[in-house]
Amino acid sequence: MKIEVWSDYVCPFCYIGKRQLEKAIKDSGYEGQLEVEYKSFLLDPTTPIDTEEPVYSSLANKYGVTEERAKEMTKGVAERAKEVGLEYDFDNMKNANTVAAHRLAKWAATKGKGAQMSERLLQAYFLEGVAIGKHEELLKLVENIGLNTAEAQDILNGEQFADEVERDIYEAQNIGVRGVPFFVFDNKYGISGAQPQQLFEQTIAQAANEAGLKPKLKMVGDEGEACSDGQCDL
Repeated sequence: MKIEVWSDYVCPFCYIGKRQLEKAIKDSGYEGQLEVEYKSFLLDPTTPIDTEEPVYSSLANKYGVTEERAKEMTKGVAERAKEVGLEYDFDNMKNANTVAAHRLAKWAATKGKGAQMSERLLQAYFLEGVAIGKHEELLKLVENIGLNTAEAQDILNGEQFADEVERDIYEAQNIGVRGVPFFVFDNKYGISGAQPQQLFEQTIAQAANEAGLKPKLKMVGDEGEACSDGQCDL
């Protein structure tokens, strides 16, 4: 069974939704039986690559509000992130163009490290204030996960994997995706946004059951716990 996830590395609900999906897979007993593929989505491909614009300023411009109001808008998101164990650092977050990041994630996937690259990018942006639109910062993240930085530099200098990124975006448009995160379960069911945890677990259980998968039984002592509206829009 396959789960496809459209997301962008500057979408705060995408990281929250990722954590919810991971927990749902584990808690529902299907860990190790499901393939998760992360697909590209660009919230704003026009963002300058060399931007230093703080995220508060970017949000203020996007929504036509003051920076103080933009700061207030992020507080609820930060609290939501804490619920899934993430400490967002909006004060040090800067706007970023994610085209190169998506291309590197596609390349990393060919090396068997697509999931690690996606996680590292999200962690760097939301928790560490890293400018993930800049090539020098991306190369540091590549090194962090043990991939060849010289090869990554060649990717960044060229246009490799741009077609794969565009293909994901085109596919999203075809199925009507207007905001992320967007989850598709076995080509049957969709979830838009970081919805309540129970919905993820119910959807996984239903799709897995229809695919003929059986949940792993938990042994006694096993650990387990039973940009608005949970998504970021274009």
